[in-house]
Amino acid sequence: MKVEIDAIGLKCPEPIMLLHKAIKESKPGDHIHLSATDKSTERDISKFCEFLGHKLIQKKITEEYLYFVVQKKDVNIIL
Repeated sequence: MKVEIDAIGLKCPEPIMLLHKAIKESKPGDHIHLSATDKSTERDISKFCEFLGHKLIQKKITEEYLYFVVQKKDVNIIL
């Protein structure tokens, strides 16, 4: 399943909080697509995935936007 999050214009910690909520409500393997403008989101998303074991599938950074695709981890994977 694909989940879209529009965090454009939101400041830290709102984008990561929206991602956390979407991860909680999704199933293992689901892809969460997040668009943001707050530059600190780049660091936050990477750390979030690293710490919780989710996979950062795609990261695209432009002058105006940050775009991420995160795959929710499989509950059967042991890290």
